[in-house]
Amino acid sequence: MSGIIKLSKLIVLLTLGLLIVPTCMLTTVPMGSIGVRSSNMSGVLLADLEPGWHLDIPGVHRFTMLPSSYQLLNYTSDDNKSLLIRTQDNNNVTIDVTVPYRIIPNEAHLLMEEGAHLPTGDGGYRFQRLASNTAVSVLREELAQLKTSEFYDTARRLEVAEKTLVVLNEKLKSIHLEAESVLIRAVGFRPEYEAQLQAIQLNEQNKLLDGARKLVAEKQQTLDNYTLETNALAAARTQEWVGIQAELERAYQVGFLSLGGEAATPGKARQMLKEMSDEDRQKLREEAKKMLEIDDLGKITDAYLLGIKNIEAETLAYKQRVLAEADGISARQKAEGDAEMAAVRGEFESKLNALLDSPAGRAYVAWKTAENITFDSNLTFQSDDGIPSVLRLREFAAEFMGAK
Repeated sequence: MSGIIKLSKLIVLLTLGLLIVPTCMLTTVPMGSIGVRSSNMSGVLLADLEPGWHLDIPGVHRFTMLPSSYQLLNYTSDDNKSLLIRTQDNNNVTIDVTVPYRIIPNEAHLLMEEGAHLPTGDGGYRFQRLASNTAVSVLREELAQLKTSEFYDTARRLEVAEKTLVVLNEKLKSIHLEAESVLIRAVGFRPEYEAQLQAIQLNEQNKLLDGARKLVAEKQQTLDNYTLETNALAAARTQEWVGIQAELERAYQVGFLSLGGEAATPGKARQMLKEMSDEDRQKLREEAKKMLEIDDLGKITDAYLLGIKNIEAETLAYKQRVLAEADGISARQKAEGDAEMAAVRGEFESKLNALLDSPAGRAYVAWKTAENITFDSNLTFQSDDGIPSVLRLREFAAEFMGAK
C-alpha cells in the first residue's frame, strides 16, 4: 500500500513539473514573428529564432519579438502622405506609392545589435522609421528622373520603378531590410496640366487606335483575298470532283462494253465479252484501269467490264427464271400431294365403313350410342307380357346394333 502511495506522489510531482517547468524555462515565439534572444553574459544570440518553443532562463535571458511578415510603407492621398516629385521638365507631380518590405531573413539579430529594434513613441520600431526615411529619399531622387510625359508611359514607368527598387534595396541592406517591390498606384498633376495631359493621352490613344485599325483593315483584306481564293479553288475542285464522280458512276454502273440498243437484253453483255478477243479485252482492261485509277491490272475482273446494271439485269432475269421454275415445281408437287391425300382419305373412309359394318363395328357403335342414353330416375314396370322393358337388354343391344 505504501508503494502505491509513493508511486502516486511521484506521478503528481512529474505532472506538476511538466506543467510548471515549461512556463518557467521556455518562451513561445508566435507565428509571424522573429525571436531574438539576448543574455546578460554573452549578449545577443547570433541567430534568429523561428516560431516555436525556445529556452528562456529567468534572470539570464531576454527575448525580443520582431515582425517577420512584410510591412507596408504607404505614401498615398488617403493619408495625405502622397509624395510630391519635381520632374526633369520642372513640373510638380503627386505620386501614390506603396513599398512592401521586411527584415532580411536571419539578420534580425544584427538589426537588434545596432539598436534598430528599439520602440518609438508612435508604437512602432526604430527600423520602421529608418525604412520610411530611406524610402522617401530614394523615391524622390529616382522618380525625379521621369519626365512628365513619361509617367503615363507604362514601359518607361515600370523601368524606372525596377531601377528604384534596386537602389532602395542597396540602401535598406545596411539596416538589414529588403523591399519586395515599388508599386506606383496613382499619379496626379496640376489641374491645368491634367486637362492638357488628358488631351495628349487621348491623342496618343487615337494614334494607337488608328494604327490598330489600319492593321485590322490590312489583315481583313488579306483574309478576304484568301477567302475568295479559297472559295474559287473549292468551287473548281468541286466541279472537278463532280465530273470525276459522274465518270466513275457511269463506269461502275454501265461498264465499258458498247452495247448500243442491245443493252436491255439480259446476258447480252456477258455473251459479247465471251466472244471478244484477248486483245480487245486487254484494251478494255487498260481503259478501266485508267478510268478507275486502279494500280493493279489484275484486279480489273469481268465484273468491272460488265458494270452494275448489266449484272443486275442478269441477276433479275436469273431470279425470275428460277422463281418461275420453282413455282411450276411447287404447283405440280402440290397437286400430286393433294391427289395422294384424297386417295389415302378415300381408302381410309372405305376401310372405316367396312369395319363399322362388321359385327364388331356395329357392337362398337352400339356401345358408343349406349353411352348417350339416360333412363328416368323413376321407372314404372308396366308391360303386356309382364316383363319390364328395361330388363330386355338383349333386345336393346340388338336394336342398337341394327338388328330387326
